[in-house]
Amino acid sequence: MHCKKAVKRSSFIYLLTRRVAKFIFSIFYRFEIERNSGIPEDGPVIILPKHQFWTDIPIVSLVFKSLLYFVAKKELFKYPLIRDYLSLLGGIPVDRKESIKTLRSFRYILSLLKIGEKIVIFPEGKYFRHMVGSGKSRLLRMILRFQNDSGVKIPFIPVGIRYGERKGLRRRVEIKVGRPLFAENGCDAVLFTSRLIEEISRLSGLPLYKE
Repeated sequence: MHCKKAVKRSSFIYLLTRRVAKFIFSIFYRFEIERNSGIPEDGPVIILPKHQFWTDIPIVSLVFKSLLYFVAKKELFKYPLIRDYLSLLGGIPVDRKESIKTLRSFRYILSLLKIGEKIVIFPEGKYFRHMVGSGKSRLLRMILRFQNDSGVKIPFIPVGIRYGERKGLRRRVEIKVGRPLFAENGCDAVLFTSRLIEEISRLSGLPLYKE
């Protein structure tokens, strides 16, 4: 069986798409951005935003100047042309049902961390509107294990996103970039995920989901 060669992110396609998105989003949204910290230029970074709508993805790309990679559900990569385009934008499909395919994506994420890339993970795992989900720790557990083995301290940056009222065509969106959080060696992934989720809840001004 021949393995299809993965499509690598294109900085040209990424920047062009971001420019187009900035123009279109300026028509329909009014951003209010609060930054409590900048994103480190050197070394790997994990960005963890609130997730409510598909628009969260381009919004995050507009907030950060760095070129980013995005972890996304594999269903978005179903069709070949869309799959290739999302890959050119830095999309990384994760299959939550088939562990072998998920492991392949995890290995790719680790290779990106080794060369100091910035990766966006939506820790809630799916859309939660008007509240913040409890969070998924599986991927963060793997990243923390990589940190322990490599000795590279990884900053985890929580990002709050809150959609406000619409006035005319434009809708107000508040984005708050939190200060980096760091996990000590041996840190429990579940507890660290809860800490990140609590900070995302605070930054978004949205309550935590109660099961």
